[in-house]
Parts: sequence; structure tokens; C-alpha cells
Amino acid sequence: MQAPIGTLYHATGTCAQAVHIALLEAGVPFELAWLDFETQQQRQPDYLKLNPKGRVPALVTPRGLLTEVPALLVYVAQAAPEAGLAPLDDAFELARLQSFTSYLASTVHVAHAHRRRGSRWADEPEAIAAMQRKVAQNMVDCFDYIEREWLAAGPWLLGERYSVGDPYLFTVGGWLEGDGVDVSRFPRLLSHRERMLARPAVQAALAARP
Repeated sequence: MQAPIGTLYHATGTCAQAVHIALLEAGVPFELAWLDFETQQQRQPDYLKLNPKGRVPALVTPRGLLTEVPALLVYVAQAAPEAGLAPLDDAFELARLQSFTSYLASTVHVAHAHRRRGSRWADEPEAIAAMQRKVAQNMVDCFDYIEREWLAAGPWLLGERYSVGDPYLFTVGGWLEGDGVDVSRFPRLLSHRERMLARPAVQAALAARP
């Protein structure tokens, strides 16, 4: 029996969902540990000792801790190459995939975080409120770009090839309604969402939520 790839620390509603789906798609054994953000479990000493960032996802592997979604997605793809979850044999296409996951992490996720995590960037209530007012438009701008530049070829981010970038897009795109965005303006994104929801790995990940 294959040993688990590691333990994934996850929290409901977070980007850790993308890694959870990728692990299920890869078909590798892993363990799942849920953190309750409502009770600030991610700030408790035991977890901070494990992951000083106090965030998720965190994957505890036999060789040590790994964090950050783009890195974890490529790790999963490389750990199970037979699953074909990344173009590992094509340097250009792999870089394209990583450019997209990096964009989600560095730009889209940050734009979203200004809605509930404004205190990371400012202390003054008026400054935080100003950031919150920009969230919907910033997310629209990000997804206008994604809709136009990444989803035109379809059905997946890399055209006909499904990859670890697709569960990441599915996860981050799922935040739009909460950010006050009318998702009907993104028909390609909605079609992508429907295709994702039809995948057994996605269904299993959603069903596992506490």
C-alpha cells in the first residue's frame, strides 16, 4: 500500500480547496486535517509551531512542510506524473500554467482579501472601508482578463488539457458572488464551473467539508 503523500491542513472557504481537489485528482493517499478559522485555530500555538505563517494550505510531507498553493499544485502534479495534471514535459506550457496560478495567488487572491482582511494593510476604519469598496470592481477586472485570455480556448485553462490550474480557478472563482460580483457577465467561467462540478474529485472535495 502506498504511503500517504502527507497531511493537508485545510479550512472551509479557503484556497486550500484547490490543493484538496488536486490530491483527489492525483489519486494519491493523503490525510486531511481541518482548521476552524471561526475559532482561530490557525493562530493556536500548536499550528503556528507547524506553520508559522498561520494560514492554509499547509502540506506536511515526509520531507517537511510545504505551503503556498502554486507550489503545492506543482508538487502534487510531479508526485503523481501518471495523472497528467501538469505539462511536466513541456517547459513553456508548464511556465504558462505557473504564470496563471501565480496570478491567482499574487493578484486575484489579494484583491479578494481586501474585503475581509483589510487590517493586513491598514488600521484606520476609513482606509479599510475604502479598500472594501474596491473589491468588486477589482475582481471584475481580474476575471475580465481571465475570461478573455484564458478561457477562450476551453474547455480548460490549457485548452483541451485539464490541469491543477483548473481546481484553483474553480476555487477562487467561487468567491465572486460573496465579493458582490454578478457572475453572469462571465459565461465561460460559469461553463468551467459546471464542468468542474461534474468531476468526481470536485464532488468528493465538496462533500468532505465539515
